[in-house]
Amino acid sequence: MCGIAGATSISGRPVARLGQTLAAMSQLIAHRGPDGHGFWRTSDGSCGLAHRRLSIIDLTEAAAQPMVGQDGTAIAYNGEIYNYLELQRELKDGWSFRTASDTETILAAYAKWGLDCLSHLRGMFAFALRDAGGRFFAARDRFGIKPFYYAVVGDVLYFASEMKALLPFLPEVATDPDALAEYLTFQYTIGEQTLFKGVRTLLPGHALTIENGTLRVFRYWDVHYELDWSHSPRWFGEELRGRLEDSVRVHLRSDVPVGAYVSGGVDSSLIAILAGREPAAARVGFHGKFTEFPGYDESGYAEIACAAADTKLHVTDIVASDFRDEIAKVIYHLDTPVAGPGSFPQYMVSRLASQHVKVVLGGQGGDEIFGGYARYLIAYLEQSLKASIDGTQRNGNFVVTPESIIPHLTVLQEYKPLIRQLFSKGLFGPLDERYFRLIERSVDMQTEVDWRSLDREGVFARFQSIFNSERNVHKEAYFDSMTHFDFKCLLPALLQVEDRMSMAHGLESRVPLLDHSVVEFAATIPADVKFKGGQMKHFLKTTFAQDLPGEIVNRRDKMGFPVPLKEWFGGELRDFVSDIFMTQKNRSREFFDTNAILANFDTGERFSRKTWGLLSLELWHQLFHDRAAEMRKTLDETPPAP
Repeated sequence: MCGIAGATSISGRPVARLGQTLAAMSQLIAHRGPDGHGFWRTSDGSCGLAHRRLSIIDLTEAAAQPMVGQDGTAIAYNGEIYNYLELQRELKDGWSFRTASDTETILAAYAKWGLDCLSHLRGMFAFALRDAGGRFFAARDRFGIKPFYYAVVGDVLYFASEMKALLPFLPEVATDPDALAEYLTFQYTIGEQTLFKGVRTLLPGHALTIENGTLRVFRYWDVHYELDWSHSPRWFGEELRGRLEDSVRVHLRSDVPVGAYVSGGVDSSLIAILAGREPAAARVGFHGKFTEFPGYDESGYAEIACAAADTKLHVTDIVASDFRDEIAKVIYHLDTPVAGPGSFPQYMVSRLASQHVKVVLGGQGGDEIFGGYARYLIAYLEQSLKASIDGTQRNGNFVVTPESIIPHLTVLQEYKPLIRQLFSKGLFGPLDERYFRLIERSVDMQTEVDWRSLDREGVFARFQSIFNSERNVHKEAYFDSMTHFDFKCLLPALLQVEDRMSMAHGLESRVPLLDHSVVEFAATIPADVKFKGGQMKHFLKTTFAQDLPGEIVNRRDKMGFPVPLKEWFGGELRDFVSDIFMTQKNRSREFFDTNAILANFDTGERFSRKTWGLLSLELWHQLFHDRAAEMRKTLDETPPAP
């Protein structure tokens, strides 16, 4: 895993100050690659690549990047191609490999298959290459595990692993109002626009080319819920076991030790246990806890999981002073506010892990693939009531009935405020409107934000275009529509956190559940198998019931890395938070009312995401908007790349 950046002219003309451009971009992402850096430029100055290296596979100097292949193609690449050994055997007759790296494997695959090389790659990746014929080609992995951002300024496309590396080249550092409306609604954006106006993300499963003066962005992969009604739950379970065990096995391919994040939930515990059976595993796990607040301490479950995995557990105790000292760094490394407060403890745990290993496995993706969010159960609680009233609960391939859902409702004890909010906005409406209500974060944000300047209707319309897409989901089950939206929109946001918090410490994070063989197979499993009776992760739990400790399978209090923000903001960190919002520039922030925001830190719910979201936005403004001039000076003050 590494950091990549570069610039290329769309028309083919030289890029102004290309040497300084590459050097400045490389400097801004230096934390991503502590093991080395390099540059490459075309002879005419129309394209340049920069690379920061974190050495994981083939630690020799020969595998340094940017790498130029035997056919003259140059590449800057970030990620891991887990099937590189198999591809090398397949490609060796047409390519003379001089390294044992997966980087060179991409070059060989491109030489043989061109743009279709993407269909042969198994792994997480973001890369940019320029071939001898002048084509520029960039791509991002199927799920968005690895980041790729770009901005077109005049005739030049600038790209990088992190948005901060693009800021010196923008006409201004400004907020995109449509993206802000999405963030305020969901705490993540749902399309290619980012909170930085003019900066776009290359969406998961997408690629772009520049050829003959034309920039083209296209999708090369998508998930389709083509359900398999011909097999039994037992057959599905056996097939999933084989695929996931194989995924864990190849995700352990590394020339350095591999550890694991262990939260104490089903997903990370399962990955750690399966990895612990493989000889390549380092058998070390990492966890963060809040000892001073027992209700937030899940370390006991992490210890149980590590005992089952024969893995040594390392724990970091996170306290309020850590938040005070590190939160600005968290937002800086995130580039933009995204998802919930879990990014803060993940930053702390990643720092701990980086002191022991260079690679960790995690359980990201399980909630979106197998149905791990409580809101799915809330949605079906409403729908089972409706079906009972209408007398339709036995029609078709029903997922839950009132009788089957009742035993699982105890997991919703902490979600009563969300249920009240959902039911206060009506009952039994269109499914898209009901799910939007479940995931909307801005319901109680009326006085803090000037919504007159933002397009809320546009957010809902963009949500509907994804949620109701029959291109992917054929409406056999509400469950598939909900999980598909989260897979497409929430998961990339969580993966942004996964990437940034690990790379802030020069650590590579791998996610075996997000192997495309696993994801494509899971999309064929009917909802009444995956979510039977409304039990969250029913299929995953039953398939691996003999592998997971009973305490973890049967626990009903998993919270998803909760943070004691309410306690901190109302106590030890009250003055710290107030000071953040009391700057002179804060008083004139576009879109926001500072006094209304500050009131939240006394009245917010225990797990309120609103306070986190608003604080993150203010810190983001201070770090990037208020320091825009400093970002631009980076270009002027950095010596040109050699």
